[in-house]
Amino acid sequence: MDNKNSNNDKKEKTNKENISRRDALKSLATIPFAGALLYGAFRKKSLQHYRQNQLLKDLNLESLNESMPFKPVQADNHDTLRIGIIGFGIRGEQILRSAGFAHPEQIDSWAEAAALDRADDRLQVYMDQEDLNIRITGVCDIFTVHSQRALEASANIHRAGTNGQKGEPAKFYSHYKELLNADDIDAVIIATPDHWHAKMAIEAAKAGKHIYLEKPLSLTVAETHDIENAVRENNVVFQLGHQNRQIESNMRAKDIIDKNILGKITKIECYTNRNSPNGAWVYDIHPEASEQTIDWQQFLGPAPNHPFSPERFFRWRCWWDYSTGLTGDLFTHEFDAINQVTGIGIPHSAVASGGIYYFKDGRTVPDILQVSYEYPDHDLNLLYSASLASSKQRYKTFFGHDASMELSANMTVYPDRNSTRYSEQIEAGIIQPDTPLLSFVPGREGVDVVTSATEQYFASRGLLYTYRGGRRVDTTFLHIKEWLDAVRGAGETSCDIRAGVEEALAAHMGTQAYRLQTKVFWDKDKKDIVTA
Repeated sequence: MDNKNSNNDKKEKTNKENISRRDALKSLATIPFAGALLYGAFRKKSLQHYRQNQLLKDLNLESLNESMPFKPVQADNHDTLRIGIIGFGIRGEQILRSAGFAHPEQIDSWAEAAALDRADDRLQVYMDQEDLNIRITGVCDIFTVHSQRALEASANIHRAGTNGQKGEPAKFYSHYKELLNADDIDAVIIATPDHWHAKMAIEAAKAGKHIYLEKPLSLTVAETHDIENAVRENNVVFQLGHQNRQIESNMRAKDIIDKNILGKITKIECYTNRNSPNGAWVYDIHPEASEQTIDWQQFLGPAPNHPFSPERFFRWRCWWDYSTGLTGDLFTHEFDAINQVTGIGIPHSAVASGGIYYFKDGRTVPDILQVSYEYPDHDLNLLYSASLASSKQRYKTFFGHDASMELSANMTVYPDRNSTRYSEQIEAGIIQPDTPLLSFVPGREGVDVVTSATEQYFASRGLLYTYRGGRRVDTTFLHIKEWLDAVRGAGETSCDIRAGVEEALAAHMGTQAYRLQTKVFWDKDKKDIVTA
């Protein structure tokens, strides 16, 4: 049978099914009482069938039902890469762990948790991670406790607990420049306070080291341009540390927007609400911290001189001397995801307000902040709202004429009751304004209109994990793997220097608007932030 006849037969079959359904509905509608109930049940089931099986096809979103595959390294060059790490505080230890070098005590902790709760599979997920074929050959941290932990983690090549077999530890460097000049280091991970990011990354690029840099990119606009030039001129592979680039929901959301499911988007809102001392950067001060165990002058570096202060060393995000504040530390997470799915780039202007309303602890960085960004070329406003004294959760929301989308670890699309595109389906009851048009939860089989509370709770863990090939995977692992794949010549990084520059400038605009208490603009010609 040729394709033409086959297509005609399929079309005829579909028409017959539709006619049969209409006839059945009409017949049931003529039967009183019980017939009315049957009609209602039949119609509800038919609509549900359509919403679950036909709606995605009509919206050209059938790919949402396809599980994203896990891609092993495909590069011709899969030689062992030699990695150095600068900074082994909270985030530095997390990054090295995700790269396959967990501290032995972490392995012990996971094993104990799994023994108490069979549902706790963190150890199993970690042990199932692909071996990235790297070795940690250099570590640098200016606090002796951190540097010792870094050495112990670097030796844990067998992913063992404290009593397990270990390998040779990395070489310790007391100064980052010595690490960057080492011949046995191919690439470097930088996880230091913000005021060191650009300086270290620039010197790493000039030394020919590939760079994985924790966000934010820079402390100033001038640094932003300098690091971009250094990365491009020295042809090194760069990845900014936004592991949320790997969350499956972000990738699905981009498809939603690319296919215009929301209609024209005129407003985006994003939020950061946290309500705990740690959430407000009031981290514990280690009992062994002292002028003897911390190289204070090296910590200060380009920052203004200040007497030794354990508070400033462990809680540096609270002071402008070292920190990019709410915009550089927390807004960058939100902006990066928004830029990933929309590509809106650098804002045209920004205004901001806020202050230190709750944490009266000597900090100079605000704990409450609102920033409004304008994109006249897109007819779009982006609003960022942050509180470090409230845990009320709200999510990134994209407001379109036809639908809105909430994006976090999962993704949900709600139709607008006054939509132009969906007006006929809304009138027919196929699409209901008070019910999600569709939702996506990573790891769940397929896409449905609604999700259970259990599924939503499970999906909330996507902040740390996502899914590939039907299995749970650490997002930081995927982000590091993507960087290493690119170093080996397979693919590109998703959070490259271009994305990093756009994010940095958006953050700096919010910061300057707040600190200057005036509206600021991005001057494309001057490549600078101006006030008029």
